[in-house]
Amino acid sequence: MKSIFFIILFLFLSQTAFSQETNKEGDKLYPLRTIIDLFTKEDTLKISKPDSKNHLIAFPTLGYQPANGFTLGFISQFSFKLKPENKISLLSGGASYSTKKQILTYLKNNMYVNNDRLFFSGDFRYYVFSQANYGLGTDIIPWGAEFQDFDYNAIKQPMNYNYFKFHETASYTVFPSFFIGAGIHFDSYSNIVDKNLDAANQKYTYHYTYSKKHGFSDRNYAVNGVSINFIYDTRDNLINTNNGLYLNMNYRYNPQTDLNKHQSGTMLLESRYFIPISRTNKQHVLGFWAYGQFLAHGQLPYLNLPAIGWDQNSRSGKGYIQGLFRGTNLMYFESEYRFPITKNQMISGTIFANATTTSDADRNLKLGEYIQPAAGVGLRILLDKNTLTNFIVNYGLGRDSHTFYFNDGEGF
Repeated sequence: MKSIFFIILFLFLSQTAFSQETNKEGDKLYPLRTIIDLFTKEDTLKISKPDSKNHLIAFPTLGYQPANGFTLGFISQFSFKLKPENKISLLSGGASYSTKKQILTYLKNNMYVNNDRLFFSGDFRYYVFSQANYGLGTDIIPWGAEFQDFDYNAIKQPMNYNYFKFHETASYTVFPSFFIGAGIHFDSYSNIVDKNLDAANQKYTYHYTYSKKHGFSDRNYAVNGVSINFIYDTRDNLINTNNGLYLNMNYRYNPQTDLNKHQSGTMLLESRYFIPISRTNKQHVLGFWAYGQFLAHGQLPYLNLPAIGWDQNSRSGKGYIQGLFRGTNLMYFESEYRFPITKNQMISGTIFANATTTSDADRNLKLGEYIQPAAGVGLRILLDKNTLTNFIVNYGLGRDSHTFYFNDGEGF
């Protein structure tokens, strides 16, 4: 925990330097002399609106998520606007090594180009990964008297595998803030090692049983396809939104191939809505996030079924470990209240609550039959005042579960 303290201290000192300048309007920025100044002085950072300049953030990082353990590596973020009146575009990437011997590399983009007429969104990853499976459906955590004797370890089945992901969509505006586009999607799962599997002695796992029932390999498979998407986006800042609405509908078709024994069609529906609730301080925000992933037809291999923590930013399901809830279909809801703590808005906080439901077609378990809730609190430290990028710390509390995260970027 000392390492975490030094990272936070470094961020605090780097932000203090901002307070000893003048902004582009010539306003004097008051220096911070003591920690008490953070809570008593007026807006010492004079946080400006995003401008037309490019902004690069890159530094070594120590991170933590329950599915990874502690990670050591680097993160980078390049944000830009081609013209001052354009929306912010974002490129982010990083690489890290975890205490669970995982290698995690990623590159993501959300970019507006051609005077905001074109919107690109991409998610590229290569993981040498390990993750436990817990079965399908949100009934894996029981309600009622059965919950008293429940133990996560009793249903936990560890697995190792390599994961390659390449998703990219390009959308063109047809009306103000409304886009129509298409995408390509590749998901590959290889070198799968199911640690609890002992088929010779008839000791089967969730992954093996599902794979054999639906005709998939239990060692390697891939799901590749194309999509059509519809987007409506009025967000004022896609990095840290204070106001606006984002809607996304994406239909993806995956043909049958040698590595994918069944064709399939999936539907993604997502909405994010942000409401400023203070006329004087835009950092008081209510945010609402809802998304659903649905199997429209066909079959998907086990690891490609929707699960918490596998959205583009790996933020869903706070309060539970990544991949705990998985199913044929998934619906997720989260609400969050964001508020400033210090007067200069360098430190802010959040309170959030979420709920997840998943189905299992093989057992005729429907969405909504079992809903698993969670709640928590978070702390934000401002990394970049131009784009309002934050370093975040979250603590989530689920049912007989608690999780602690720290990384960069908002929850949604």
